[in-house]
Amino acid sequence: MSDFKLKLILSGLGGIIFAFLFILLAFALPTKKNSVTYSPQPKNRLEMISHSLKK
Repeated sequence: MSDFKLKLILSGLGGIIFAFLFILLAFALPTKKNSVTYSPQPKNRLEMISHSLKK
């Protein structure tokens, strides 16, 4: 087997393993946090307006 064919096979196998690793990581890692965030309620009119504009 020539040196070029060996390099071609090894680079192809390396690419497949590398892609497979990222596919497994995409399924294994969570996409969002499940933590609870605290958002205080507006106390005066200016905070109410600011809160409504953020929505």
